[in-house]
Amino acid sequence: MPYLLISTQIRMETGPTMVGDEHSDPHLMNMLGAVQRNALGNNFCEYYVNDVPRVVLDKLERLGYRVVSMTGVGQTLVWCLHRE
Repeated sequence: MPYLLISTQIRMETGPTMVGDEHSDPHLMNMLGAVQRNALGNNFCEYYVNDVPRVVLDKLERLGYRVVSMTGVGQTLVWCLHRE
């Protein structure tokens, strides 16, 4: 998968950071130290790490990902990354 979305809510200085959905590459999620969880009321799972977004972005850059775009949606920040 060459594209990846990561996001964080409310405060980007504290984490956690959402790094994938239930269809994400398990090998990549393992490299990030992500844990899959299902929030109460959701019928889908997401992968989270306790790291702040800056740390996650640093890890992903070392793995060959580059930020394509970033936006804020309400109190959520979202980054779109791509790997060649």
